[in-house]
Amino acid sequence: MFGLSSGHAFPGCSCCRPLFSGLDAVAGSPRSMTPTNIEALGESRRAGVPKSDGPVIDCHGHYTTEPQELLDWRKRQIAGINDPSQMPSVDSLRISDDQLRASVEGAQLRLQRERGTSVTIFSPRASGMSHHIGDASVSAAWSRVSNDLIYRLTQLYPKNFAGVCQLPQSPGTAPDNCIGELVRCVTELGFVGCNLNPDPTGGYWTEPPLTDRWWYPLYEKMVELDVPAMIHVSAAANRAFHTTGSHYINGDTTAFMQFLMSDLFKDFPTLRFIIPHGGGAIPYHWGRYRGIAQDQKKPPLSELVLKNIFFDTCVYHQPGIDLLTRVIPAENILFASEMLGAVKGIDPETGHNYDDTRRYIEGSTILTPDEKRAVFAGNARRVYSRMATLPFGNP
Repeated sequence: MFGLSSGHAFPGCSCCRPLFSGLDAVAGSPRSMTPTNIEALGESRRAGVPKSDGPVIDCHGHYTTEPQELLDWRKRQIAGINDPSQMPSVDSLRISDDQLRASVEGAQLRLQRERGTSVTIFSPRASGMSHHIGDASVSAAWSRVSNDLIYRLTQLYPKNFAGVCQLPQSPGTAPDNCIGELVRCVTELGFVGCNLNPDPTGGYWTEPPLTDRWWYPLYEKMVELDVPAMIHVSAAANRAFHTTGSHYINGDTTAFMQFLMSDLFKDFPTLRFIIPHGGGAIPYHWGRYRGIAQDQKKPPLSELVLKNIFFDTCVYHQPGIDLLTRVIPAENILFASEMLGAVKGIDPETGHNYDDTRRYIEGSTILTPDEKRAVFAGNARRVYSRMATLPFGNP
């Protein structure tokens, strides 16, 4: 329905299949070629690892449990694109505080309590942004309605949610069109950042790269307001791409490559971006990117991009988190789960939810205790600097 992805999980995919191991199958027995379940093995090795102390800030949460009234309003809006008589007004949406409470009490708030996270940096459903639907006026109304609900949730639960706004992007519309909504959300609603879609077309990539001066007015306002942007595409309109399985990862990887090939951060030395989903393909191909930068006579990546680009932990298995934390410096990693998002199921190889990402950080044998504390909260406070003014800014 209007481009919202179901985000199917594939427990039997090749990235999670057991690998052959050189470990003995039984103590004292000859070396075995029996496939070893690396997920379960990692889980058993990490059993008994104590939970990290201190707060846990989840930098990547979406409002995926919206009341039906919001989805019905959106249906009417889409119908109104071809029949203006059906176009609803922004003020026509009626959702009570009790409905908002009910939408999160058994979902995001319950999982915060069960998984031990302190606060979620919260934004509208990413696939629901669907910037490719309608024109700039449609996107502006949809963004305002969506952001206002996030604001209301931050007021109902000021210690549980911090707002991040959806921007009213539209294909072919200059990004400075988004400045008004960004300013409203930050200065009037107390939001701490925004989500920035590098491809409002939904998979056709007709916009200039993120490093083009076309985007500069928006960046200037972000710097002035001292807010970061999470790079996040929306639903795939191109049927060649699965929204959460490939389009999201394409967006992450493409944005990073654009940054690498540019001098953007010379022009904006304090501009900050979070690349979600563990950075897409970036950590796995770090040597490739180092080599490309070297071939282009650019500085090392630590100087070229890592003062401005950060990665989250929405990686849904221990080996993936271990790779991320081996390759990317701990100070560039922000804890995140995207829970109730892309993958909601239980991993049959561990018995735990794929998106229960706290256990992967706690189970890391690579990160030191201080680094874990930075990943869990310190880095988010630094990147989302406006969190210091909120009730949980200095717990």
